[in-house]
Amino acid sequence: MERHLAAVMIADVVGYSRLSLVDEEGTRARFKRDLAEVFSPAFEMHHGRLVKTMGDGLLVEFRSVVDALRCAIEVQNAKREQEDDTPVDRRLQFRIGINLGDVIVEGDDIHGNGVNIADRLQTLAEPGGIALSGSAHDQVRGQTDAAFTDVGPQWVKNIDDPVHVYLVLSDTSRRGVSSRLVYRRNRKHVAFTAAAVAILVLAGGVAWLQPWPSTADTAGERIAYPLPDKPSVAVLPFINVTGDREQDHLAQGLTDDLITELSKVSGLFVIARHSVFALAEAGGGAQGAAGELGVKYLLEGTLQRAGVQLRINVKLIDAVSGLSLWAERYDRKFADLFAVQDDVIAKIISALEIRISEGERNQIARIPTDNLEAYDFYMRAEQQGPSFGDVQSYRQALSYYQKAIDLDPRFADAHAGIARIAVDIWRNDFNYIWSAAVARKIAYDAAGEALKLDPDNARAHMVLALLQLVDGHGDEARVSAERAVSAQPNDPEAHASFGLVLALTGDHAQAVSEAEYSLRLDPTPIPSFRLLAGIILYIARSNAAAISLIQAAQRELPGSESASEYLAAAYAEAGDGRAARAEAEKLRAMFSEVNLTYYSHLYDYWRPDDLDYHLRGLQSAGVPVWPFGIETGGADRLGESDLKALVDNRTWAGRHRNGTEFMQYFGRTGDTAYRTANTSITGKAEVRGDRLCEQFEGYFLNRMVCGYVLRNTGGHQPDQDYVHVTPQAAKYFSVTP
Repeated sequence: MERHLAAVMIADVVGYSRLSLVDEEGTRARFKRDLAEVFSPAFEMHHGRLVKTMGDGLLVEFRSVVDALRCAIEVQNAKREQEDDTPVDRRLQFRIGINLGDVIVEGDDIHGNGVNIADRLQTLAEPGGIALSGSAHDQVRGQTDAAFTDVGPQWVKNIDDPVHVYLVLSDTSRRGVSSRLVYRRNRKHVAFTAAAVAILVLAGGVAWLQPWPSTADTAGERIAYPLPDKPSVAVLPFINVTGDREQDHLAQGLTDDLITELSKVSGLFVIARHSVFALAEAGGGAQGAAGELGVKYLLEGTLQRAGVQLRINVKLIDAVSGLSLWAERYDRKFADLFAVQDDVIAKIISALEIRISEGERNQIARIPTDNLEAYDFYMRAEQQGPSFGDVQSYRQALSYYQKAIDLDPRFADAHAGIARIAVDIWRNDFNYIWSAAVARKIAYDAAGEALKLDPDNARAHMVLALLQLVDGHGDEARVSAERAVSAQPNDPEAHASFGLVLALTGDHAQAVSEAEYSLRLDPTPIPSFRLLAGIILYIARSNAAAISLIQAAQRELPGSESASEYLAAAYAEAGDGRAARAEAEKLRAMFSEVNLTYYSHLYDYWRPDDLDYHLRGLQSAGVPVWPFGIETGGADRLGESDLKALVDNRTWAGRHRNGTEFMQYFGRTGDTAYRTANTSITGKAEVRGDRLCEQFEGYFLNRMVCGYVLRNTGGHQPDQDYVHVTPQAAKYFSVTP
C-alpha cells in the first residue's frame, strides 16, 4: 500500500439537493458544464489531477499547495463572474477545502485522513469561498497575493484533534460586501441586520413564518430568523467516534438529553432536536448551522465509548465571532454520564451568564433514573419514537420504553414516552397496535403515572392536555398545556399543543403566537408537526400562513386526509373555489364516505363558531352533508315506530356501499353486535325519534353517533330493502327472517 504527502482539494456544491428539487436535470447539466468549462481548464493550467467526482463534489490532487490555492482562487473568481446576474437562491456555488496531508494511494484513487480533512474543510468555507488547513497555509504564506483570516482550531467530524483553519478573503470579502467572515467579525453589522429583520417581522405580521428555513447565503441573509432577545443555542448532534454504529444511539441520546435539560431553562432559547439533526445531515458547517437556525451559540462535541469508559469532548462556540467560549474533555465511566451532563449544562449557564430559578435548578439536577441499563433502553426508544410515526417504529419504541420501566418502574420519562405514543395511536386509529379504547386508556394511565413520579414532566402534561381537550374539558386542558410549557419552555411540541388548546378554546391571537413560536424553536419540523401548526393557524383564521404550512406538509405527506381536509376548507374560505374542489376530490379519493355530519360529530368538542367556520368551508369545497351525497330528508326515511320494529330483537344482513358484507344484531335491551370478516364489536343502540343512535367503545371517540334508515329506492344494491346512513358509512341491508 503506497502512501505519500499530497496537496488535496475538495470542491462541493452548496445546496445541491435543494437545487435538484427545483430542476434536477438542469442542475446536473450545469454541474457538468462547470466541470468541463471552469474546473478542467484550471486543473490543466495548475497541474491538478481530477481523481474522481463524488456526486456533486470533486476530489483533486496537486503537485503543491500553491498550485491548489491558485487553481481554487481562479475557479471561484470565474464562478462569481458567471453567476453574478443569477438570483442568489439559484446560483450553483462551490465551497472548496484544501489540505496538505498524508494520503493512501490505491490505483488512481486516493483516500485517508489527508482527504478526510480536506472534505471537512470545505464545509467550513462560505459559499464561493476557500478554507485551508494550517499545514496548507504554512506552505502558501508569502507565496501568493491571497489574504487570509485565521479562525483558529476547529473540531470537525470524525477527526480526533482540532484542525487549524484559515479562510481565504476574496475581493468582495475585503470590501466587506458579502463575506460570511465579515458578518462574523462585525458585531455592529450583525446587530443592525437582526434589528432590520425584526422590523420586517413586525411589519409583515406572520409573513416570516416560512415552512422551511431560508436558503440564502450572503452575509446579511445568513440569519434565517431574527435572533431572540435571550441567549440562543443549538446543540449540534454529538458525533460517535467509537467506530461502532451500535453506540450511535448513545451519542444521539446525549444530544437529546442536553437539549431537553437546556430547554427547561426559561432564560435560554434552545432549538429543537429535529431541526438540528436535519440541518446536520444537510451539512454546511457550524457557522452555517447557526445562521440557518438563527442562534448565536453552538454546542458541539464527540463521544467515544470503550466498555464502561467514556470520552466526551464538548465545545461551546460563539457563532458570530467563531471563537470557542468553553471547551472540556471528560474521561469518565459510563456510570458518570449524568454527572457529565450536569457539568456541561452548568458550564453553559455560567458561560452565558444565565440566571435560573430554584425550580429550574431542581429540575435540571433531577436524575431521571439510577439504572443505566434502563436509561440505555430509554435512549433507544427516543431514537425510534414519535418523530417517525409509523407502526413498526411505534412498536419498537414501546418495547424499549417497557424494558426501561421493567428495570426501573419509577422512571417517569419512560412512562411519559408510552403516553406520548399511545395518544398518537389513539388519534391516528392504529388498530394494528391497540384499539382506540385501549390506546386512550393507556395514554391516560401512563401520563398519570409519569406525573405521580415527576409532577413537572412536560410530556405527560402535554398528553393530558390533548386528552382533556378532546373529552370536552377545555379549561382543564388549558391548565395542563400551560404546565407543559412552564416545565419545558423551549419544547416546540408543548407550545404547539398549547396553541391547539388555545385555538379551540377561543384565544385565537395567543394561539397564533404559540404556533409561530413552536416553529421558531423547530424551524425544520417533521411534516406532521408542520401540519399541526398549519391547522392551528387555520382555526385561528390566519389563512394565508396556514395554507403555506399545510401545502408544505402535504408535499411530504401526499396521502394525508387531514392535509386535504384543511386545505379544501382553507382554500374555500380564501375564495379559491377551484383549488378547494380539487382538494375535496383528493379527500374523497382517500375517504369515499367523507361528509359534513362525520366532521360535526368528530369535532363536537370545538367551539360552535369554529366548527361552523370549518363545516362552511368544507361545504363550499363540495363535501356533502351525508356519505355519497345521499339525501336523508325525503319520504323514504323511516319514522320512529318503523325504526323500533327494525331493531327489536332483529338481525340485519347486507353490504356496505363498497361491497363489504356485514351482519348486525339488535337486542331488546339496547345491546348491539356488529360483525364483518375483519371486525367484531359490541355496543349500545337506541332510537331517538326517527334517528338510530349507536355507541361502540373506542370508536368515534366513544361518541353516541346518530343516523337514519331509508327505504332503498335509489337503485343502488337493489336486492337490499333498506339503507342505513350514518356519518361513517352507508350500509344496505335486509332484515333476516
